[in-house]
Amino acid sequence: MIIYGVALLAACLLTGLYVGELLGQLLGVQANVGGVGIAMLLLVLASSTQRFEPLVTGASATGINFWSAMYIPIIVAMAASQNVVAAVDGGLLALLAGVAAVVVSFALVPVLSRFGPQSDPLPPLDSTPGTPGTLATPSKTSGGV
Repeated sequence: MIIYGVALLAACLLTGLYVGELLGQLLGVQANVGGVGIAMLLLVLASSTQRFEPLVTGASATGINFWSAMYIPIIVAMAASQNVVAAVDGGLLALLAGVAAVVVSFALVPVLSRFGPQSDPLPPLDSTPGTPGTLATPSKTSGGV
C-alpha cells in the first residue's frame, strides 16, 4: 500500500507541473509558474478528501510522509536559490523587493501570534545534563587539558 501513497504524490506532482506550464504559457512566460506549489496544494486537497482517504491512511501514509520529508525541503531550497539568482540579475529593485518581503514577514510574526486562544507558557527546561529534551550546560573542570 505504500506505493499508492507515492503514486498519489507523483500524480499530484505531474498535474501541478502541467498546470504550471500551462499557466506560464497563458501569461507569456517561458517558465513553469507555480507548478510545485500547485502540486503541493493538490496533495493537501487530495489527502483531505473522503475519496482518497484509503490512500493517505495506514501504510500508504508512510510513502507520502517519506517523500514529503525528502522532497519538499529540496524543492524549497532549489526555488529559493533560483529566486536569489533572479533577484541579483534583476537589479536593485528586485533585491529591495525581496528584502522588503522578509522585513514585512518578520514584522507580522507578533501580529499573527496574537490570533487564537492564549495558552500557558512552556515550562523551563531542566539544566540536568544528559536528560533528553534539556539544555546541557558545559561542566567546568579544574586543571587538565
